Amino acid sequence: MTSIPLLQVRDVRFAYAGQPALVQGWSASVGAGVTLLFGDTGSGKTTLLRVLAGALACTGQLSIKGIRLDQAAPAYRSAVFWFDADSRAADAPAQDTLTPRECVAAWCALHPDFDAAAWQRHAEGFGLGPHLHKPTYQLSTGSKRKVALAAALASACPLTLLDEPTGALDAPSVAYLLHALAGCARQPDRAVVLASAERPPGVPLAGVIELPLAAVAAAPAAA
Repeated sequence: MTSIPLLQVRDVRFAYAGQPALVQGWSASVGAGVTLLFGDTGSGKTTLLRVLAGALACTGQLSIKGIRLDQAAPAYRSAVFWFDADSRAADAPAQDTLTPRECVAAWCALHPDFDAAAWQRHAEGFGLGPHLHKPTYQLSTGSKRKVALAAALASACPLTLLDEPTGALDAPSVAYLLHALAGCARQPDRAVVLASAERPPGVPLAGVIELPLAAVAAAPAAA
């Protein structure tokens, strides 16, 4: 089965001021399934995810299902869920006094296809049941990450970006996440880009984007 591109990258360049370009003239097509963004620590995985999320300005063109970041930034960002390298998703509610259940309403507002029932199932799968009534500031770093990962899995966004998602997770939660990602890999209308220095065991990959990319004119399509 041919994978229809969900994320299109066209001639993208990004560099921090005064530093060499992380990507230069990068073009790629990312289709449905799980694509691994593979590279060692310090290779630029987190930065590249932030570029794809629209959080760092770049030149070139990014589009999700035909929605271009440079033409319709709010619509583009609502089509992407970004789980950042810190303890929470980048678009998670900022108020630490909210409980995880109260955060769901904010995610539903940000992402029109967010599935609150699926979030509940994933939260239970991560063993968060006893903690869903607590304000976020009372949760451990690992529990905060589980709340955000449950949201990422339930977002139903065309593009989901996961930055080192197994960090700070206990072994049962890692096993649950890998099982859930294997399910995402079978969804025909959803692309997941997973940044990691390791290949996720048991998760079928639609493609691999390997860093560094700065020395090449274009990356191969990950579809």
